[in-house]
Amino acid sequence: MKVYKTKGTCSREIHYSVKDGVIEDMEVVGGCAGNLGGICRLVKGMPVEQVIHAFKGVDCGGRGTSCPDQIARALEQERE
Repeated sequence: MKVYKTKGTCSREIHYSVKDGVIEDMEVVGGCAGNLGGICRLVKGMPVEQVIHAFKGVDCGGRGTSCPDQIARALEQERE
């Protein structure tokens, strides 16, 4: 599992694993447990690029980021 330290959100970390461009597993530490647990279940089995496209730029309360946006930023590391 890779770990991404979030910035600007209630969540603290995103733990995830990717194989062949597809999300195998994901967990978000902190934040809104019910919502983020549901998001993590939904993204399992999805292509990384599809999740980045859907989540990047989502804003929470004018913060300029959100937990979904932070998920996209974490997954963008897979491109590098």
